[in-house]
Amino acid sequence: MAPQIDTVLARLRALQDELETAFETRRAALKYRVEKGRVIFEEGVREAHRAARVRLWVFLRRTRLLVALTAPVIYSLIIPFVLLDIFVSAYQAICFPVYRVPKVRRRDYIVIDRQQLGYLNGIQKLNCVYCGYGNGLLAYVTEVAARTEQYWCPIKHARRVAGAHRHYPDFVDFGDAEAYLTRQEALRAALRKHIPPSDDD
Repeated sequence: MAPQIDTVLARLRALQDELETAFETRRAALKYRVEKGRVIFEEGVREAHRAARVRLWVFLRRTRLLVALTAPVIYSLIIPFVLLDIFVSAYQAICFPVYRVPKVRRRDYIVIDRQQLGYLNGIQKLNCVYCGYGNGLLAYVTEVAARTEQYWCPIKHARRVAGAHRHYPDFVDFGDAEAYLTRQEALRAALRKHIPPSDDD
């Protein structure tokens, strides 16, 4: 990879670490911590959250009718989401051991915890569970697909790609036949080396 690209990627990773540190500082300011996957609020925070909750009947009264009528459309996506989850999980369980590629842990991507917030009413909690699953699932599927792409076809596209996955910067340049021929095995080895083996879910 070109030295300039390596430098930019190093800066990008440093900024991502800095952002995570800022998130951690904000968590402390909001008076909670996460221990063994469990959210623990400081004393008095839960009571303040409950006091801020918008009652269900008030929430429903404020909701526009057309917004409420879209609910069945949104929630109908649960069927393809669950099917996608099953098929992608089966795919990586069957194929990744053959490729010697570490499996993606679902629990690292599908995080469902916002229903613990006392300032959300029942409908808001249900919506948050659904969004946590849907968006987490798509991130999980993206990582499975990204590892597959790095194994089979680690070539950048000729055009700019919006929202490229985290493995994409390491791919060989479009049109660089020599790099593709010489680096494909190295990219497969890097995939195995830099992703720690995961526990089975």
